[in-house]
Amino acid sequence: MLKTFSRVLKTSVKQSKLNYVPMYNHTAVNKVCNSSREAVKEITDGSFIGIGGFGICGIPENLIRALNEQGTKDLTLTSNNGGVEDFGIGILLKNHQVKRLIASYVGENKEFERQYLSGELEVELIPQGTLAERLRSAGMGIPAFYTPAGYGTFVQSGGFPIKLAKDGKTPLLMSEPREIRVFNQRPYLMEYALKPKFALIRAHKGDTAGNLIFRGSSRNFNEDMARAAEFTIAEVEEIVEAGQIGPDEAHLPGIHVDRIVKGEKFEKRIEKLVFSNGGKVELNGKGCERGWVRERIGRRAAKEIKDGDYVNLGIGMPTLIPNFVEENVRCVWQSEIGILGVGPYPKPGQQDADYINAGKESITVKPGATFFSSSDAFGIMRGHHLDTTIIGGMQVSKEGDLANWIIPGKLVKGMGGAMDLVTSGSKVIVIMEHCNKQGSPKILNQCTLPLTGKRVVNMLITEKAVFEFRHNDIFLTEIAKESSLEDIKKTVECDFHIVDNLATF
Repeated sequence: MLKTFSRVLKTSVKQSKLNYVPMYNHTAVNKVCNSSREAVKEITDGSFIGIGGFGICGIPENLIRALNEQGTKDLTLTSNNGGVEDFGIGILLKNHQVKRLIASYVGENKEFERQYLSGELEVELIPQGTLAERLRSAGMGIPAFYTPAGYGTFVQSGGFPIKLAKDGKTPLLMSEPREIRVFNQRPYLMEYALKPKFALIRAHKGDTAGNLIFRGSSRNFNEDMARAAEFTIAEVEEIVEAGQIGPDEAHLPGIHVDRIVKGEKFEKRIEKLVFSNGGKVELNGKGCERGWVRERIGRRAAKEIKDGDYVNLGIGMPTLIPNFVEENVRCVWQSEIGILGVGPYPKPGQQDADYINAGKESITVKPGATFFSSSDAFGIMRGHHLDTTIIGGMQVSKEGDLANWIIPGKLVKGMGGAMDLVTSGSKVIVIMEHCNKQGSPKILNQCTLPLTGKRVVNMLITEKAVFEFRHNDIFLTEIAKESSLEDIKKTVECDFHIVDNLATF
């Protein structure tokens, strides 16, 4: 059985201080491989591999396919998530070549979820920004760092099941607690750098010296993976001679790339193909009878967006909000995949697999937009550069605790970037339906689900009411016209204060 992950990292850090010997001799010449199979032939059973991409955007699909055909097994992989069942990392999981996956999000890969819940796969879930920074730190030679993400959660306390027994309930291997330090009266967790033996990445163009250019949001984790690994293999859509990529054009210098190959076949799938419908808002789909609820919540949340704001929208219901922002409000939408300036969905025929948001949906970008790496995206959050974060929720407590990433034993989605966002220093607005499907309250004295963040919510918007959190207490500030104070009291578990000038929406 693998040692617990943090112990492995502590060992590797200690060794790097003493007598670090690179696994391979890096070379400035002869980097071009003739095929993807040739490029991955040195990867052996039991290897630790970092794989670039976000969902299936920017994944090195040809290198993954070659690794699958090679049959290399007992792999430890780190990637943002597990993709889909029949493409990318999903084919390695389906073929049982993966022993452990270190990721931030399970996503819609049911096989990934099934293997974990049946005890076939070890899974270590960590905040997305922490994952990006652990990789970036490894590439910069920084052995450890401190982050506020995960404080007050399983990430801090440890005890999250990395491996379950076949019954899907009994934990066989648990995560370890993090060391805590306090800086400027704020608690931080210490995280170790994450250094894979190999990295498999994808870029748009590369030259024979290994210099790379990424395209659109496919840059995401690819750049950080390349810098972190001991040995990086890049697949590209086009290879040119050294010198044909200008010195100020390369996104990643060739010193970080050891092998480069032109991919044999690019499917470049789009996980969630979404089209613009001429400005109309379609709120149906699953649970179409609840479309009015989503619209009411979205419209009310949109009123919190101010002119000039930089705003991050979580996946799911928050993605509806741009449809309801008033035309005279100019704001910039940020996405943790590495975009500032997210635009509307494309029209049919204009979709581009390299233009994807954090919800893995097809998008366009607005004039003035920029693309950057995942670590830069979370640096924007961690550096308090965002004004507002709007995120979905499963439960909220009276003190502003949030739970939104897992239902133990039933639903394993992962925290994604949520733990980073709620500790970003921006105004955190949670939007969710007032009660669960059984009609039970979701606004509680204490959250019963594992926390995303402790005392992090500033405002909560449901279809019935708006609450604000002040000094670790909850205040009802607005009530829906169709609702009543008696109804709110019946559908909220905790006591709450009512402001004197209670408004309606």
